[in-house]
Amino acid sequence: MSTEEAEATRTGHGPTEIDFGEREFQEREELKGHLGFVCFRSLARHPGRIVVVDRTTGRKELSAGKILAISLALSRKWKESIPGRRVGIVFPPGIGGMITNLALVLIGKVPVNLNFTFGEASIRSCMKQAEIETVISAEAVRKKLPNFPWPEDVRDLLLELSTLSKAEIIGLLVAVWICPSGWLARRMQVPQVGGDEEAGLLFSSGSTGEPKGVALSHRNIIGNCRQIDGCHLLPSSETLLGCLPIFHSFGFITALWVPMIVGVKVVTVPSPLETKRIAKTIEEEKATVIFGTPTFYRPYFKRADPSQLRSLKFVVAGAEKTPAGFARKWEDHFGNRYLEGYGLTETSPVISINLPGLSRVKGPYLGRVGNRTGSVGRIVQGIAARIVGPESGEILPITEVGILHVKGPNIFSGYLNNSELSAKVFQDGWFVTGDLARFDEEGFLFIEGRISRFSKIGGEMVPHGTIENHIITAFDLEESERPMVAVTGIADPAKGETLVLLSAIEISVAVLRERLNWAGLPNLWIPRIIKEVDEIPCLATGKLDLKGVERLAAER
Repeated sequence: MSTEEAEATRTGHGPTEIDFGEREFQEREELKGHLGFVCFRSLARHPGRIVVVDRTTGRKELSAGKILAISLALSRKWKESIPGRRVGIVFPPGIGGMITNLALVLIGKVPVNLNFTFGEASIRSCMKQAEIETVISAEAVRKKLPNFPWPEDVRDLLLELSTLSKAEIIGLLVAVWICPSGWLARRMQVPQVGGDEEAGLLFSSGSTGEPKGVALSHRNIIGNCRQIDGCHLLPSSETLLGCLPIFHSFGFITALWVPMIVGVKVVTVPSPLETKRIAKTIEEEKATVIFGTPTFYRPYFKRADPSQLRSLKFVVAGAEKTPAGFARKWEDHFGNRYLEGYGLTETSPVISINLPGLSRVKGPYLGRVGNRTGSVGRIVQGIAARIVGPESGEILPITEVGILHVKGPNIFSGYLNNSELSAKVFQDGWFVTGDLARFDEEGFLFIEGRISRFSKIGGEMVPHGTIENHIITAFDLEESERPMVAVTGIADPAKGETLVLLSAIEISVAVLRERLNWAGLPNLWIPRIIKEVDEIPCLATGKLDLKGVERLAAER
């Protein structure tokens, strides 16, 4: 925004859209390409660089050339032997998941990284929706998932690798080193055109219902990798600690495709819950960046020594709103920057990100401060955004609070086999995020809450998340390793809805009211019903399981 536009916004007549070159970005030739071809050329360009260090058991590292050679050999084996278009994958972040995903993409298959933390019924639903006949995993993984509904055709990656000819892999590796990458990719019959065709399938967390299949195209994945690259957040000189699951959109992009396409090295640990192990790995590998959520970061205060995280330049948080004061506490304790970003599975996922130091992104904010506490940063290049009134449907000035709509090459085209639901999330070509948001005069995006996390009581919109944050502060729950409280609404014939507090600690209505009144909350915002539970339902990402929360609140 220009100075004139900012002034107009303050007077209520400002711009109704922010556009960071969406149309121009959409026209990039590379976005018409194939994910496999883009990865092939990037890996072959610097075959000696280390792409991944796997710390699952011991320490194993693979260079770009070896990843490509092994994946090519696997793809040859699987091209004729694996039926169907989509193939299930069950792996934590690491070498196994990386070469499996790449090998399938190289032969035009669609990898489906299955969320093994779902219940059995939800996993079966995912496999049925995706028409999966074959799942690729490993015996060690299968032993840890005894209740997973494995299909008849399960391929063990280690067994598959053991059948490959060493001479073939060495020959492919030599070819990668000495042959022009474009020529070799065509020689190996790697598809070159992908564009809007499906390249990967993820299933949303199901926090508000049955898992939804989110089909991401070649354009979506390549586009978001280039958007992340354009932020200069992860140059090749950085070392990323990858612990988010690859069935989650942030893990899928940052632990798989960004390292192969952009060039940043990733060090993988199987689970974001293994705090002590992650801290030790950061110290030993000199990792400089980590992605996670506030829920996953909270245990570090008790389980990690600040000296172990000395190599980190910054941490990035997403998936859930960071509680007030948490970022400052992190920075004071560990001595590195705490940055928030924002995205959704449907957006591949990154929409906006705070940047350390000054912004190096081409556009109106080049050279300006790249971060603002409380915001989720500025939108990335190639995105256009607007704010729409939740009830009026009117397009609002961008500094007013309303539902965030976005456009960009990273926006998916619809849910798998669900045209009715797909139609609901698009409006005039814009994707409706479902999040209430606003921009400030400097272009920073602030997420005020998810529209589904509000109750309408007596005509007023009451935010569940804000109330939870006040309760966390009032009862000194900031350092809890898991969510201890959750607020939701249930139907009330008189007022529309009544607020319910689920609590894993003992709280009386009288004490709750006293402390929240002292904090300045209106009586309308104070839950009238408190239900004590053993634990608050959570998803593998650390976010609240909203469906589970609502179910517990509704129980009599």
